[in-house]
Amino acid sequence: MRKIISLICFLLPTLAFAAQPEAAPQLRSDAPDRHVVVKGDTLWDISAKFFKDPWKWQYIWGMNKDAIKDPHWIYPGDVIVLDRATGTLRIGGGGAPGTAGTGSPSNVVKLSPKAREGHSAHEAIQSIPAKAIEPFLSQPLVVEENTMKNAPTLVGAREGRVILGTDDIAFVKGLPSGKGDRWQVYRPGKTLVDPDSKETLGIEAIYLGDIEVTDFADVSTAKITHSVQEINKGDRLVMPSGKVVNAYLPRAPGSKISTRVISVYGGVSQAGQNTVVTLNKGARDGLENGHVLALYRKGEVVKSEGQDHTLPDERYGLLFVFRVFDKVSYALVMQTKLPVQLLDRAQTP
Repeated sequence: MRKIISLICFLLPTLAFAAQPEAAPQLRSDAPDRHVVVKGDTLWDISAKFFKDPWKWQYIWGMNKDAIKDPHWIYPGDVIVLDRATGTLRIGGGGAPGTAGTGSPSNVVKLSPKAREGHSAHEAIQSIPAKAIEPFLSQPLVVEENTMKNAPTLVGAREGRVILGTDDIAFVKGLPSGKGDRWQVYRPGKTLVDPDSKETLGIEAIYLGDIEVTDFADVSTAKITHSVQEINKGDRLVMPSGKVVNAYLPRAPGSKISTRVISVYGGVSQAGQNTVVTLNKGARDGLENGHVLALYRKGEVVKSEGQDHTLPDERYGLLFVFRVFDKVSYALVMQTKLPVQLLDRAQTP
């Protein structure tokens, strides 16, 4: 009986968290009645014009989670109308202020399906700033320690060249013939270590370019088809990653997750808005693409009347998780009032 009671007490906080319904988003005090979509807008940006919690899309757009996963439904020129009665957004008609595109008063919004002629998926606005994360979707970036150690290695080049670039010929050892002829070239970068457990989480790989094998052998011949940095002897080859879906549904995690910022892309110690950071939690911890986390700065210790006082942790921004590995994740800084620093905490908002 004691074991059962202990188990119930242990699970109560988790069950209470799971049972809490997600609060509906609050309207901004300066929310407009409508917004005309322009090229460069994102769904996040539009939501943030009207609501304080732009990630709560299933409420904001009055759609279920399955329907809103498709980003190809809003285009430049569309008029986004705020329905203040329901606290949701809709794609409405154009027209002068005070009308809903049909001559109706502003408090009556008539909506009807409309045909989209000439639109393509490429014209639709994105969920989040696509250009900020595109390089992180087509490349592995984080690999297991053994994967990099045992990877095929560039051992030389024609005419004894040391630095290689696009169209140069390279020689590679350890290339298997049954895994395709197109590979990516990497250099081992920073080893990612959990600041709390000290566990090695993986190696941050520095992407250098693409290479195509022209002849498989004990030492294979390959041509560098694209380079973004200088490629040198000793650099490693990794198979291209699979296609990554970039249609995201922003949402808070369904459980309580707490993680830390362990790296800022580019090797710097601070990050600003639209910067990519690395978190020390991944798929094994319950993180998924689209999860939104709140950023917190640890409260400072101040002295008062000869005593130390620890100030409360300060919430100062939001992260959007867009690529998840087993032990780590990449997240985009969507909003921030302070520079994001290493070891700052991110958790379920």
